[in-house]
Amino acid sequence: MLDIKDLNVKIGDRQVLSDINLHIGVGETHVLMGPNGSGKTTLLRTIMGFAGLEITDGSIFFKGQDITHMPIHERAKLGMGMQFQRPPTIAGLKLGKLLQVTSGGNTGIVDETAGYLRMGPLLDRSINQGFSGGEIKRSEVLQLMIQKPDFVMLDEPESGVDLENISLIGNAIARLLDKDVHIVNRKKSGLVITHTGYILDYLDADFGHVMCDGVFRCHGNPREILKVIKTSGYKECLVCQKI
Repeated sequence: MLDIKDLNVKIGDRQVLSDINLHIGVGETHVLMGPNGSGKTTLLRTIMGFAGLEITDGSIFFKGQDITHMPIHERAKLGMGMQFQRPPTIAGLKLGKLLQVTSGGNTGIVDETAGYLRMGPLLDRSINQGFSGGEIKRSEVLQLMIQKPDFVMLDEPESGVDLENISLIGNAIARLLDKDVHIVNRKKSGLVITHTGYILDYLDADFGHVMCDGVFRCHGNPREILKVIKTSGYKECLVCQKI
């Protein structure tokens, strides 16, 4: 699904990602952990193709196609989707209207999915305008469920969300990633940034990665990695460096 080779990225004169190599197979869910400012969100934004990030070396392949310098909308058409940690407010564009366009005018699926995520009353509101933290997260997941991407990137889906919303969002993301489908038949893949690890209760992730200072320091079982981080902090990952 995704293959990143020797990726190096700069923002201005500052090196933010160094020698990143990552392979995510079809049906796999990977979790990305690391301290604040370590480059996790930058990696997701680079994969999605955001401006302001200069790829100085390396390549990104998606479904076997080189997308290293492809614009965002083309990546989205190929089947990429992203949930933002802090999405913008879009005044004047109603959430329901966006979903109608994305769904190809399928009112039934929009209403059904919005009902599942308890977003029905907000469809006539401008995107994220006056939304609570939980509503913003549910709106992001709702948009992805209507988009139906093959590869989903999620930036801290559980941050700033109460326990009830975590359960709702976690189960929705599990559906988004085909977790209700036998692993042999699973077609959706994902890369999820988490600080708390709560999302692991819903996703049953396949692989975990730790990033510090723009470099991968560790790869392995996500629950084992999270247990070490909770006990000893990220300094243990710097010592171990289980690459």
